[in-house]
Amino acid sequence: MLNADTKRRINACRDILVGKVTDPKAQVEQITIALMYKFMNDMDHEVRDLGGASSFFAGEFATYSWDRITDPRLGGEERLRLYAEGIEAVVKNPGVPELFRQIFRNAYLPYRDPETFNLFSQEISGFRYEHSEDLGDAFEYLLSVMQSQGDAGQFRTPRHIIDFMVEVVKPQPGEAILDPACGTAGFLISAYKHIVKHHQLTPAQTEDLHRNVEGYDISPDMVRLSRVNLYLHQFADPRVVEYDTLTSEDRWGRRFDVILANPPFMTPKGGIRPHRKFSLESNRSEVLFVDYIAEHLMAGGRAAVIVPEGIIFQSGKAYQQLRRMLVESSLWAVVSLPAGVFNPYSGVKTSILFLDRGIAEKGAPVLFAQVKADGYDLGAQRRAVAANDLPAALALLNDAHTRLSRGEVPADFRDSLTDHALTHLFVPRAVLAEGDANLSGERYRVAAATGPKKWPMVKLGEVCDLLSGQHIDTEKYNSEGVGTPYLTGPADFGPTYPLVSKWTTEPKVLANAGDILITVKGSGVGKVNRLNLDATCISRQLMAIRPREIEVGFLYALLQTKFEHFQLEGEGAAIPGLTRDDVLSLEIPLPPLSVQQQIVAEVARYQAVIDGARQVVDHWKPSFAVEPEWPVVKLGEVAIRITKGTTPTTMGFKYHESGVAFVKIEALSETGEIDRKKLSFVGTDCHEAFSRSQLATGDVLFSIAGTEMGITAIVTEEIIPANTNQALAIIRLGTLCMPRYALNFLRSPRLKSQIEGLKTGVAQFNLSLAQVSELEIPLPPLEVQQQIVQRIEAERELVEANKRLIELMKARIDETMARVWG
Repeated sequence: MLNADTKRRINACRDILVGKVTDPKAQVEQITIALMYKFMNDMDHEVRDLGGASSFFAGEFATYSWDRITDPRLGGEERLRLYAEGIEAVVKNPGVPELFRQIFRNAYLPYRDPETFNLFSQEISGFRYEHSEDLGDAFEYLLSVMQSQGDAGQFRTPRHIIDFMVEVVKPQPGEAILDPACGTAGFLISAYKHIVKHHQLTPAQTEDLHRNVEGYDISPDMVRLSRVNLYLHQFADPRVVEYDTLTSEDRWGRRFDVILANPPFMTPKGGIRPHRKFSLESNRSEVLFVDYIAEHLMAGGRAAVIVPEGIIFQSGKAYQQLRRMLVESSLWAVVSLPAGVFNPYSGVKTSILFLDRGIAEKGAPVLFAQVKADGYDLGAQRRAVAANDLPAALALLNDAHTRLSRGEVPADFRDSLTDHALTHLFVPRAVLAEGDANLSGERYRVAAATGPKKWPMVKLGEVCDLLSGQHIDTEKYNSEGVGTPYLTGPADFGPTYPLVSKWTTEPKVLANAGDILITVKGSGVGKVNRLNLDATCISRQLMAIRPREIEVGFLYALLQTKFEHFQLEGEGAAIPGLTRDDVLSLEIPLPPLSVQQQIVAEVARYQAVIDGARQVVDHWKPSFAVEPEWPVVKLGEVAIRITKGTTPTTMGFKYHESGVAFVKIEALSETGEIDRKKLSFVGTDCHEAFSRSQLATGDVLFSIAGTEMGITAIVTEEIIPANTNQALAIIRLGTLCMPRYALNFLRSPRLKSQIEGLKTGVAQFNLSLAQVSELEIPLPPLEVQQQIVQRIEAERELVEANKRLIELMKARIDETMARVWG
């Protein structure tokens, strides 16, 4: 166990370094290097005590021993110099084993302050090398304080999650074990500890175990840390190598009995370029890593891998193919983890996929389980709490795995599994293979409860009352802000409505909060909305559905997703409309109240995500604070030229199905990019004739016509050669202003206010090129422009991610309600 003194020394080392080495990962590396340096000195001491000779610090390298470096007779500058030279000399020392030379390769001292090194070396001297579990625990604590492990989507897996996964997979002596993205070797250490704990190993078996544990990582820093970690857990020659699992095929032929991983799932811009041996075609790292793990299991092999939610339900072709492959070949359990498990590194929602080729070959159903608490709160601090579903989850999975391995089916042991007190469900593989092979347990839980077309169908009039609207003359309206609200429709109304004076007119029918309004006349027939006002008068364009024997949220969800049932042609009518009988006779499914409530809760969860993401999407605009010292210049002063094009047809040219890209306003997207799907095309003759409007990479396009004025996009290399028309100004920047900086300023509220100022008193307004040249833009130094661009691009990527999230959640609502309708 980690003792208090060791923990204090590690914390003291970090506190000493923090003023000189700010990056937590770099602090860990410096402490690691110093500890290994000190331990080599300790091993020399042990050999000499036994009558032997030093091997690490001998001959010309003796001057670099830790004893020499910390000699109090030396001055601070001399100690610092010896240590800085010593850590670089290790790789040249023939007396140092290859493992240590690899650890010290490219090592250096990032500071040159003697006082810092004096304090630091005093704490390091308090550690003594002993091949013990205590030292390994100390090093794992050191790794746990590392706040981030790179920019490739990596984050440290909590120890209790690692141990849970290992306890389910149960690695055995003699099995080949791999982590293909091992980081600091947490999974490998846990697997090793599990085997040692549960088995009495002979010396030969122990040696075999050390050979069978392997790890890959793309980062040389992570390889160094993982090799040290394994060495401190009694691995004399750790088998961890620097290897790109996704793009290198050198080790593709290897197969393993057990694979454990939490791979980095951030795909770099432009995607991954994998080799051709993957069974799936994808450039997404999350797809490729899971595919790699599934493909590299031996017959009867087992795996546990943490995956982001995209793997669970993304609708892309590669995601669907991956899920179907897993269902067919190896998947046996999916455990949903709560969002926040990986705080403070990431709040991403994840699940654990458990693979077992043996169980999958038997055709056993797949177990879905939901962990809602893992023993820690889900905030940034992750403080310990009493709520913990992991023990119940472990018991559930162990019990289910044993029985499924024997060929039993869930019906044989369902009663005993209820004792585990954990939300879970078994789903047949044939059901999972249908459609997109979605791996969301909630989907099948609702599907199991509802079932396609199992619920009795009832007419709306049997479970609801229907209130018709009334006409009120406009002269009855008042503008004093008092009276009865009067909604005129359609049902997708906004927040404004006229008021009917209570003293002038007494409405015959009043709708109340909770009623569902449906449009029955005019545009938008069939659209519905929930009313949030009490005592509201509605027009004849609307009717109010008042649920009587059905949960209002459930009915609203039904009508929202199936309003096309109401969109009748209205035979013989100039304007389509619905009669009272049309609405009352609509047939709807009616599950039990408990199922209705369950469905409402599921839809509400999805809707909450949509609402939160919508806030981000609707309110974000590219903006930045303008510092007073930045000069403000006219756009024409930093542009090489500002011009515009011509419409081809006015000059006798025609548009074509393909050819040279021609950019119109509609191709400018909200993101500041050009939508290639909306490009038009012209011939090379037209392109050459319009030489003044030929586009170049980095040109900023700015719409100067009518209602779409101010839409902006940047020209990228992918569409060149290209041309444009007179509705777009072409702004070609010089060396003082970065194109993407100008792009973001032109999209900002500051620029919009300048344009509005020019439009005063004008009904229809187009900007001239002269006016574009006069637009003012703040001009910070280029390095500041770069920083602004990077920040805004990072924000924009988050906004785009939220847009994708909204579409995903909408699809999940549609899927849920489609199952109810059957």
